[in-house]
Amino acid sequence: MPRFPAGQTLLIDADDTLWQNNIYFERAIAAFIGFLNHHEYSPAEVRKTLNAVERENILAHGYGLSSFTRSLVDCFERLSPAQATEEKRARIRGFARSIAEQEIELLPGVSETLAELSTRHRLILMTKGNRAEQADKLARSGLAPHFSAVEIPAEKDPAAYRGVVLRQKIEARSTWMIGNSPKSDINPALEAGLNAVFLFHPDTWVLEHAVVEKPPDGQHLIELDAFAKLCEVF
Repeated sequence: MPRFPAGQTLLIDADDTLWQNNIYFERAIAAFIGFLNHHEYSPAEVRKTLNAVERENILAHGYGLSSFTRSLVDCFERLSPAQATEEKRARIRGFARSIAEQEIELLPGVSETLAELSTRHRLILMTKGNRAEQADKLARSGLAPHFSAVEIPAEKDPAAYRGVVLRQKIEARSTWMIGNSPKSDINPALEAGLNAVFLFHPDTWVLEHAVVEKPPDGQHLIELDAFAKLCEVF
């Protein structure tokens, strides 16, 4: 029997919560590092530089495949001992383009679990990133009918969560953010007065890593290792 009664509002993340995402970026990054084949910097040092470049481009250009592609090219130009030709830039863009060509791979139990949860609770998709890219992935996933609303903020910070509470006219005390990112899904939702469910994913993007904060008094934090276990809670 579920621990919490019907009528909860469940804000559910998309990338690496509903479907695989970061593994495709990791494959593209591995191909990029191999192509760079740097003789002075180790693969770990190249990755550290790429992470720094990604942080810079996210601030300037937001999330999404276009920003990631820019980061690969910028990193190559920053580290490559040889001049970056247009041919090399095209090859690098191809690594990123391979991500867009991936089919949507739902994580285990997602479709069935959403179908069951939607009979008892209000489900809202809340995922940050490029609006067009995220909307396209949702459409291709076949999961859209389970959600009563879709929120795609540029960033998932406390202000974004408070905005959703106001727009969707929901009660914070019976609202839960469910996702795999401590940085974007868990900590800011708790700070905004919501409850949270941390769904562990082994390949969460390194820039989303953070220490999972303790919930304030009166709020709940639950940690699960499988999406299907949400039906035991809700």
